[in-house]
Amino acid sequence: MSIRPWRDIARRPSRQIMVGNVPVGGDAPVTVQTMTNTPTEDAAATIDQIRRCEEAGADIVRVSCPDVASTAALGQIVRAAKVPIVADIHFHYKRALEAADAGAACLRINPGNIGSSDRVAEVVRAAKANGCAIRIGVNAGSLEKDLLEKYGEPCPEALVESALDHIKLLQDHDFHEYKVAVKASDVFLAVAAYQGLAEATDCPLHLGITEAGGLIGGTVKSSIGLGSLLWFGIGDTIRVSLSAEPEEEVRVGFEILKALGIRNRGVRVVSCPSCARQGFDVIRTVQALEERLQHIRTPMSLSVLGCVVNGPGEARETDIGITGGGNGKHMVYLSGVTDHHVQDADMIEHIVKLVEAKAVEIEAADAAAKLAAE
Repeated sequence: MSIRPWRDIARRPSRQIMVGNVPVGGDAPVTVQTMTNTPTEDAAATIDQIRRCEEAGADIVRVSCPDVASTAALGQIVRAAKVPIVADIHFHYKRALEAADAGAACLRINPGNIGSSDRVAEVVRAAKANGCAIRIGVNAGSLEKDLLEKYGEPCPEALVESALDHIKLLQDHDFHEYKVAVKASDVFLAVAAYQGLAEATDCPLHLGITEAGGLIGGTVKSSIGLGSLLWFGIGDTIRVSLSAEPEEEVRVGFEILKALGIRNRGVRVVSCPSCARQGFDVIRTVQALEERLQHIRTPMSLSVLGCVVNGPGEARETDIGITGGGNGKHMVYLSGVTDHHVQDADMIEHIVKLVEAKAVEIEAADAAAKLAAE
C-alpha cells in the first residue's frame, strides 16, 4: 500500500513467458508492441521501419508473413532487429514452420485455423525446437462459424470460448508458452471479453482494440479500452492499433502507460490548454518541445503553463517547469523551486538544454546508486 492508495493498481497474477529475451507476464513490465506495414519481403524497408519503432521505444515488433517471400526475408529481418520479432501467421501452417526456423521469437496464430491436429502438432514442435512463444489472436471479426451460430453475434462469451478452445489445442500438445488476445473494434465488447478471459485463465494477456481508427479517434478508443483494463490490473503487453505509422502506435502506447504510472519513458509533459491569460503560445510551444524531446528516454516531468494561475502549483510537482509571464519574460522552475527567468525568443532552446542536462544528471545518479548497491 502506497502513501496514495487511490493511485495503486493491483495487477492480475499471470504466468510469465519469454518472447525472445523479453519477459511477458508475471512481474515483468507491461510491454509495448507495434506491427510493420511494409511488404515483409522488402527486408530493407521493413528493417528501416523496425528501427524507427525501436527508437520510439517498442519492446516487440510484429511482421506479417502471408507468403513464402515474406518468411524467406524474415531471417535477415530478425538478425537486424534489436527487439524480438513476432511472425503473423493466419491460415497456412507451413508459414509458421518457416517463420520459426527463420528465428521468429513468437508466432501469432489461431491453432484452430491452421488445419488438423497433426498440423498443430507440427507447429508446436517447430516452436519448441526454436524457442518460439505463440500468441493466440482471437478477433471479433473472424470468429468461428459454430460460435457465431451458437451465440448469434460476436459477444464476450463467444470470444472467451474461442480463446479457451485454441488454448486447449496447445495444451493438448503440452505447449504452455503462449499469450492470448481477444480483440474487437467495439470498446465495450473488447473490455468485457478481456475481463472474462482474465478470470478464466492465468496466461499473459495481449491487449488491443483492433481497427481502432486514425491517430486521434484510434488513440481515444484505445486509451478508453486499454486504460480501463490496465487500471484494473489486466494486461501484460499492449498494441495500439492505429491507421497511422507504427512508431505513432508505440508513442501512444507509452503515453497510456505513463498516464497510469505503469511505465515511465521519456518526458511526461504537463501543459495547459491555453487561454487569453497565456504569456506565450502554449500550443505551439508544447508541439515544438514534444518534437525536440523525442530522443530523451530518461523518465522525467516537464510542466508548461501559460500563466501564473496554476503554473507554480504544477511546477512544484515536476522536474522542470515554465510559467508564462508578462513582456515575454517567463519563470523557470527546477525541481519545483523558482530558479530564473528566460526570454520568449530563447525559451524552447533553453528548455531543451535543461531537459537534456537533467537526463544526464538522473542517469548519473541512477548509475551511482546501482554501483553502490553492488
